[in-house]
Amino acid sequence: MLEARGLRKAYRAPSGTALRILDGVDLTVESGRLAVVTGASGSGKSTLLNVLGLLEDADGGEIRYAGEHVSALSRAGRSRARGRFVGFVFQAFLLLPDLTALENVLLASRYVGRRAPEARGRARALLAELGVGEREEHYPAQLSGGEQQRVAFCRAVLNDPPLLLADEPTGNLDDANSRVILDALRSRARTGAAVVIVTHRPEAVPDADHVYRMHAGRLHEHPGLSRREA
Repeated sequence: MLEARGLRKAYRAPSGTALRILDGVDLTVESGRLAVVTGASGSGKSTLLNVLGLLEDADGGEIRYAGEHVSALSRAGRSRARGRFVGFVFQAFLLLPDLTALENVLLASRYVGRRAPEARGRARALLAELGVGEREEHYPAQLSGGEQQRVAFCRAVLNDPPLLLADEPTGNLDDANSRVILDALRSRARTGAAVVIVTHRPEAVPDADHVYRMHAGRLHEHPGLSRREA
């Protein structure tokens, strides 16, 4: 589902020195698989996820979704590809404060032109599934952090994207809410999505199919932590 080859990304420091964040990163995640990327703070994990999700441009390399060379598309084409293929779950939730929980979830339907009645029914079903159905008319400021992340997850999966990218999705949550979100991500992988989770706590996802560590701009697999099945 996701194939990245030779990704490179560098930033220019105030001194003029180039800071190499991604240095030839390769990553393949098949449908129905869950991959975890870990590493020290500042190692480039979030940058990698943003590049994989076409939120940032790489300086080199290529990205394919289901065989389609999406990194070669125009800006508008990449935006359409994100809407068709990708769901994002962010640590900071990124809910719009002036929209209710239900309205925040429904935002995702705009990217694919989904019919409003169909999208509304699906959004309500997801909110109920994640235990926040009774909060659909509440605004983000009226929700706990755990409730906000559940709403954000529902928005991410409203269109049943084949690729889910989660950046520290439990970083602001307590243990109980963390389990809910991680179980939901595992469930998406079991039902056929390719899931990539960036986290500084790989032990929180003990059943990941692949566990990688970012170091010095490269991605290295942890054979001892990855779960390998035929």
